Amino acid sequence: MSLTDAATWAGHLGLGTSPTRPDGIAKVMGTFEFSSDLGGDGVLWGATLRSPHPHARIIRVDPSAAWQIDGVETVITADDVPGVMHYGLIDQDQPVFASDVVRYVGEPVAAVAADHPETCRRALEAIVVEYELLEPVLDPDEVIAGRAPAIHPAGNMLREQRVEHGDATATGAVVVEGTYDIGMQDQAFLGLEAALAIPDSGGGGVELHVATQWLHEDRGQIAACLGLPEEQVRLVLGGVGGAFGAREDISLQVHTCLLALRLGRPVRMHYTRAESFLGHVHRHPATIWMRHHATADGEIVKIEARFVFDGGAYSSTSSAVLLNAITHTQGPYRCPNAVVEGFAVRTNHLPCGAMRGFGVVQACYAHESQMDKLAAAAGLDPIEVRLRNAMRTGDVMITGQVMDSVAPVEECIRETVALPFPDEPVGGHDGDVMRLPGGAGRTADAQHVVRGIGYGVAMKNLMYSEGFDDYATARCRLVDGVATLKFATAEVGQGFVTLASQIARTVLGVDEVVLDRIDTGVGSAGSTSASRQTWMSGGAVQAACEAVRQRLFERLADEHGLDASTLAIDGRDVVETTGSFRMPVVDATSTGELDETAVYRHRATEELDERGQGNCHVAFAFVAHRAVVDVDVELGLVKVVQVATAQDIGRALNPLSVTGQIEGGIAQGLGLAVMEEIVQIDGVIRNASFTDYLLPTMLDMPPVVTTLIEQYEPLSPLGAKGVGEPPCISVTPAIAAAIRDAVRQAGRTHTIDRVPVRPIDIIGL
Repeated sequence: MSLTDAATWAGHLGLGTSPTRPDGIAKVMGTFEFSSDLGGDGVLWGATLRSPHPHARIIRVDPSAAWQIDGVETVITADDVPGVMHYGLIDQDQPVFASDVVRYVGEPVAAVAADHPETCRRALEAIVVEYELLEPVLDPDEVIAGRAPAIHPAGNMLREQRVEHGDATATGAVVVEGTYDIGMQDQAFLGLEAALAIPDSGGGGVELHVATQWLHEDRGQIAACLGLPEEQVRLVLGGVGGAFGAREDISLQVHTCLLALRLGRPVRMHYTRAESFLGHVHRHPATIWMRHHATADGEIVKIEARFVFDGGAYSSTSSAVLLNAITHTQGPYRCPNAVVEGFAVRTNHLPCGAMRGFGVVQACYAHESQMDKLAAAAGLDPIEVRLRNAMRTGDVMITGQVMDSVAPVEECIRETVALPFPDEPVGGHDGDVMRLPGGAGRTADAQHVVRGIGYGVAMKNLMYSEGFDDYATARCRLVDGVATLKFATAEVGQGFVTLASQIARTVLGVDEVVLDRIDTGVGSAGSTSASRQTWMSGGAVQAACEAVRQRLFERLADEHGLDASTLAIDGRDVVETTGSFRMPVVDATSTGELDETAVYRHRATEELDERGQGNCHVAFAFVAHRAVVDVDVELGLVKVVQVATAQDIGRALNPLSVTGQIEGGIAQGLGLAVMEEIVQIDGVIRNASFTDYLLPTMLDMPPVVTTLIEQYEPLSPLGAKGVGEPPCISVTPAIAAAIRDAVRQAGRTHTIDRVPVRPIDIIGL
């Protein structure tokens, strides 16, 4: 079953209701067709040869032994790339295949196609690559200091950006500062990278079925590398098993197409779990220094900050991630003065790029840790210091941009505080070891368990920034009471396939909505990222449906001698608001198809100037979290007992889907707080498996208590804000703060300034 096979609903489930996902049952039953399930008779397998070194010069590549293996159909290297040799989302700096230098462990050097995955494996082992090892650059501070050699022709500095606002000399009666480290997190989607490339007969073009977040962006990069016009490269969305930003960048797309076009036969590729860690970008590890100046009453006077982001070997979206981080330095708080500098640099670590929260996760961990320090220094409760500084609509940000989104920061805080605490006793109920920190290990002693409480508050920009021409396209056809929608919006689990139908039912008064195949046969919808698709593709679907509705009204007006401006949709009928005309939509649309395509754009943004001033973002959403944790302070073990949250969502278009996003985001933020980190030593990843890269399971997830803050957002076409990213942002500092609270209650005085928090950090060794 594919994504759209099940996309027909019965019943009038419009906006504000919670119809279930069309692909939900199939995914639960195991019958859903993910990209890795694609195949067929005669399809060959592809595989990639990767560098074992973080930095080395390639002396020679000899594939002759691989060619001698029965079942091997072809071997390709950089010499076989017919078009542009590099790709990239913002800067095209990443080679399709390394040809002279490798810059990280896992960089592709060659690819093979064969009759079986095992044949591919043997072929990869047979390819001889001779390397001259080079000293890897692994310390971002050495790059910033100018002491590291350039590892790329474009240099090592990916972006340097300052923000200067207000009076740089301002000071406060209370001053607190800290340095915070955030580890590299993996998106850890369950569905691995997979694609099937089918060449046209005659080899003139190719159709690629792939799990991606942005079909049209992929197509542009693929076509350029293949040396083909874009119209000869067609992309179809394959079933996606999670994305979280990692599928924004090219991984196996070009390689699969190259192999298929070379052979004139379909080729599929499917990464292993270990290979997936090498094959996509990750969340940037970062070191952030912040100093807050405040009045004696705890009101922020000035923030000073320095951000250092390790972008890894290639640029991906590092420059945009850094922008997000530094422009969110103040968090959801008023701040009249700021001096901020930020660096994103190139090293020989794994490449980093988009991940849920996109730079704001790192900034939030720092500013929320600072807010707790400020509260302690000013003698205030952590909640009170946040309320005193809470941003409101109309406030000015440190970039000079006026906050004109609805900004219910105070409501988020107060509603979170008012949510009930868990009734579970400290250390869990008697006899249930799974309630203790450490779980089934039975290592925790209940006498050493201390309960801590912590808070986090965040704001997150929505959509793309800095003048990007951000738009989405949708098409609507209506006949015999059935609406058919087509868009290129990648469904990666966020639920747009459900929401799009709700929009059509609401605007057109129909019961039945059919979703056409999601592919590049219609204009771009942009990326499924930046919490943007409800706003952007939702706006496009609404506009297309409204255009169809207007055409319907005009046709009925001509046929029945009515004024089109007096017609409206009432339930399932077209009605005359000033007269007695009423006709079911299914009857009114029986005389011919209505077909409209619409493009939606948000308001324009602009790049920051050299002082970091400018209206660079479109809109914002807000959220607050409270975490309750039990900590064994002797062994450094943590059990998150409860997370409470109030989130600003604008308008709940599908309340069940919103709640699902909140719970999923909290799980990802919890992972960063206490367990998820890619460990690299000397540029080599040491935990590329789900055995050693620890993910929260259902046993780690606490009960989540949620309040939705609904205040209609007038900037949004549907009144709703994107909800995908905020849940994962401030929950991480809330959990870290709760751990600190427990450690403090145990009489320890050491600081905990990194995530994920490790047992050794809690013990204080």
